[in-house]
This record gives sequence, structure tokens and C-alpha cells, in this order.
Amino acid sequence: MSIKVAIVYYSQTGNTEKMANVIAEGANKIEGVECKAFSIDSVDESFVSESKCLILGTPAFMATVNTKARGWLETQSAKYNTHGKLAGAFATADYAYGGGEYAIRDMLGVMMVLGMMPYSGGVMLGEPYIHIGPVAIAKKLEKSNEIFNTYGQRMANKAKELFGN
Repeated sequence: MSIKVAIVYYSQTGNTEKMANVIAEGANKIEGVECKAFSIDSVDESFVSESKCLILGTPAFMATVNTKARGWLETQSAKYNTHGKLAGAFATADYAYGGGEYAIRDMLGVMMVLGMMPYSGGVMLGEPYIHIGPVAIAKKLEKSNEIFNTYGQRMANKAKELFGN
């Protein structure tokens, strides 16, 4: 039986979707983990409910989380048994210091209220350093592939460590 990791994202231009898929590629490198990414408009309810880790992605908008992603988190996520799941968040932004970090902090705050356990790997796992979650800049997405892939691996490893048999 594999540990399921679900990535749920909102993507307005396709950038957040691309980075969700990079995270999923990284998570799927971990033996015993099955990771899938879903747009908030096409969530596989069974998979997300069974997952032990939920990672939410958003484009930064007005220096914070996009309202559609925030709305899904506040109104839809509770039906997916969020309490006790490992939680992570990532963002895309048009430019550095465009609000990506604020968006991640906002999502992680709501996830804690829902009883989830935030994790990123922090700096203790070494380079690439991922403090609270990765942010990709729209015009330089490819430069963020390594950090997003590593983030997926770290989240999957922690889910496996916490929930594996």
C-alpha cells in the first residue's frame, strides 16, 4: 500500500499547474509514495480524502493567496479529512517579492486551523534551502524546477516517515 500525496492548485495562466507537476514528479521518485496533482476544478475526491499529505498551490495575487484558492481551502477542503494530514504550500508570482511568501504563509495558517501539520523541510536538510515553501517566478519557471522537485521529495519522505508502516 502506498502513501498518497495530493497536490491541489489553482492556475490562472498555467504556471502554477506546471510547478505542481514538478512537485509531483519529485514526490513520485520516493518509493512507496503515489502523488497526483489536481486543479481545484477537477479534484479526485477519493484520492485527496485518502491522502496523508496535502500540498496547496496558488498564484500570488495582490501580494497574497488567490481568492479562488483561498475559497477552496476555506469551503471545500474540510470534506477531505484534513485533520492530521501533513500540509504544504507553494506559490508562483510574476516577480520576486511579488507576494508568494505571503500567499504561502496565509495558506499554511488556514491549514493549521483545519488541523493539518505544516512542513517544508526547512534549512536543516541543506541545499536547496526551502524555508516555508517554494516560490517560482513566472518568467523563470525552469530555474525553479530543482527546488520544486526537491520539495516534492521532502514532503513525500516526511509523509512516508509519519504515516508509513
